[in-house]
This record gives sequence, structure tokens and C-alpha cells, in this order.
Amino acid sequence: MKYGCQSMVGKLESVLIKHPKDAFINQDHLRKHWEEYRYVSCPDYDKALEEYEKFERLLKEHVPNVHYLPRSDEAGLDSIYAHDSVKLTKQGAILLKPGKWLRQGEPGATEAYFSKIGVPILGAITGEGRVEGGDVVWLDERTLAVGRGYRTNDEGIRQLREITKELVDEFIVVQLPHGNGPDECLHLMSIISLVDRDLAVVYSELMPVSFRELLMERGIKLIEVPKNEYDTLGSNVLALAPRKCLMLTGNRETKSMLEAEGAEVFEYEGEEISLKGTGGPTCLTSPLYRL
Repeated sequence: MKYGCQSMVGKLESVLIKHPKDAFINQDHLRKHWEEYRYVSCPDYDKALEEYEKFERLLKEHVPNVHYLPRSDEAGLDSIYAHDSVKLTKQGAILLKPGKWLRQGEPGATEAYFSKIGVPILGAITGEGRVEGGDVVWLDERTLAVGRGYRTNDEGIRQLREITKELVDEFIVVQLPHGNGPDECLHLMSIISLVDRDLAVVYSELMPVSFRELLMERGIKLIEVPKNEYDTLGSNVLALAPRKCLMLTGNRETKSMLEAEGAEVFEYEGEEISLKGTGGPTCLTSPLYRL
């Protein structure tokens, strides 16, 4: 199969997702585990399936090839957020190692699936290294920005730099803020979503000045998400193609600003599958191939 994804905005041709029936399992499973996974509240399983059906339908309208991670004893509730366990490059997949210890079985489950569909493994984060996919952002095909926070550590960044040294001309480390502390899921992609090579949705309140200035120096226009819409994942926007994007419904101001920049915006309801686990459309999807 085709693979390779050193872009956040190229036309999405192939994507990896995990259905809630294989991550959430059932309502009893959710009741037993939602607190240890630090969800906002316990998702309603039946409503989650309804939301995901609509999300899935939207995705399939725009992405020709949708692959499904199977159920695995090594992966829990958070595996619905397929983005964090792996990053694709033109030379193969990089298996990551989540900083959230409950998620550290996910890369192995992803590797097993990739062996079946023919995606080679370029490398893996090992030992004391920690990297989550939400902290890894391609600014362009040869520029990689990596957030250093509670989920991604210095050793993980060192290993990722070494693995990508033949693929990357510029490797940028972005120091993330403390935010609400180590239990919060604050990724680099929590505060920036590229929707075109020169347009990004950002939440500047949590963005380091140096990184914000770098984006503007590169000619990237910033759409500033308001505080109330950051709280409802307004800064988490998935580019299906340049200026064609998918976001959580209800973020009206951010949607309006995107449309004013010529973007086509599609929305999905995500109270159960996104808000309660604080994972938006970029988190729910792991791009395998972009044009």
C-alpha cells in the first residue's frame, strides 16, 4: 500500500482510525476505566457509536482509504485516538512511545497491524524516550516541530531527531508550558492545527513567543481561537486537503474565521468521542498517506 505523510495539509488519501467498539468495548468497560484514563466524565457507549458513525461517514466522503486498528488487549480507551502511537514518513512508520503509561502498549498493537498491511517500520522510540504523536507537527515536508512537554521528553526528542535525520532539514523543539499540570493532555497539536501551508488555527495564550514568531516569519497566517472555543477543542482541526477541514461542531467563531480565509469546513458532533476524552479530529485520525 502507499504510505508517506510528511505534511499536515496535503490531500488525505489514506488514514488509520480505531472504532469505539474496539477501544471503548462496552459501557461496563467504560465505567471501570474512564477515571483512571482521566476522562472528563464517563462516555455513553451507545451515543459514542452514533457520533462515530457520522464522523466515519464524513471521513469516508473525503478520504479514499480508511484503515481500522483492531481490538487489542495491549490498548485501552485512549487507543481511539490513533494519532499518538505512530508517525508516518516517506521511508516508513516511526513507532512512538506515549508519555501516558496506560498507552504504552498501543505502538506494539499498531506495529502488528502494519505488518499485515505492508507498512515498513523506519524506527521506534525506546527505553526512557517518550514521544506522543500529538507533539509532532510537520511545518512542511522537510521541517519538523516537536513539542517538549509532559508527554514528550528530551530523550524521546533525541531519538526522533536521529531517526529523521535523513528526512528533515530543520528540526524545531518547542518548549510547551505547564498549563494545568502533568495530568492534562497538552500537546503541541493542542495549540496549532495547520489547515494549509500558509494558514494555521492557533491558541496563542499557550504558545511560546519564539514559536509564534517563527510561524509568522514563515508566512503562516494565524487564526486565533478564543478561550471558550479552545476549551471545546476549537484549535483541533483536521486538514482533509488544503483549506478543506474537519472540526468539532459548536466552535462557531473559529469556523467563521476559517471560512473567511476561504476554507471549506465540515463538522461532527463529538461530546462522547472527543470532548470527554479531550481528543479532537486530529487525535482520532492517524494519516498514512497524503498527496
